[in-house]
Order: sequence, then C-alpha cells, then structure tokens
Amino acid sequence: MNTSDRHLRFGWRSLFVFLSLGVVLETLHGFKLGWYLNVSSEIRRLMFTLAHSHGTLLALVNLAAGLTLRTVKGFELKPGASLALLWGSVVMPAGFFLGGLVIHDGDPGLGVLLVPVGALLLLYGVGSAARTLGKILPAK
Repeated sequence: MNTSDRHLRFGWRSLFVFLSLGVVLETLHGFKLGWYLNVSSEIRRLMFTLAHSHGTLLALVNLAAGLTLRTVKGFELKPGASLALLWGSVVMPAGFFLGGLVIHDGDPGLGVLLVPVGALLLLYGVGSAARTLGKILPAK
C-alpha cells in the first residue's frame, strides 16, 4: 500500500470512529447519565470532548495528507514523518480519552500523559510535510 492510500484509509476510518464517539457523547448527554454529567465528572466530559474533537480534526489532517500526496507533483512524505503523523493521530486522542476514564480528585488519569507524546509526533509529521512542500512549491 502506498503512503497516500494509507493516509486516506486511516483518515476515513478514524473519521468514522471519532464521529461515532461524538454520537455516543451526545447520547450520554441526552440520557443525562450522572457518570458523564455530574459536576464531579466535569473533567471527564472535557477529556472525552477533547478526544472526540482532536480525533476528528486529525482524521481530516490525514485525509489532507493523502490527497496532497496524490495531487502535488514531487511531494513525498518520508516514512518516519508518515508514521509520526499516523501514530500521533492515534496517541493524542487516546491520551485524552484514557485520561477521562479514571479521574482522581478532579484531575485526569495517567492516560493524559500520552497527549504530549502524540503532540510531538504530530509536530514532526506536519513540520516535515510543510518543509517538503516549501522546497517543491515556489513562493509567489
């Protein structure tokens, strides 16, 4: 499978997963479940919302990467940058989600420690793509 196909498949699949998570969160809200809506669960709501929103956005970033790979002549993502973009798109939302599963006195669980790891992976992947595009697309 080429890099473009990988990012397009990942992007569409993760978009489905994170939009489904949004539907689940709306359902929890609609049924007024205390585990999700109580004041003591505010951090849980925040972490789950961040997982949903970041996951959805990063799915779109992967779709954009896949389409850029197909449409911009001469553009290639280095394998490490591609993997960083893919893994960062999993690790960051997973960190938010895991941080909200178990909360400790108003603080997120240890899963939230994955968020900066995911952020660093994403910065490397996106920075590499931007640098490569800067070399092949002339400035006007």
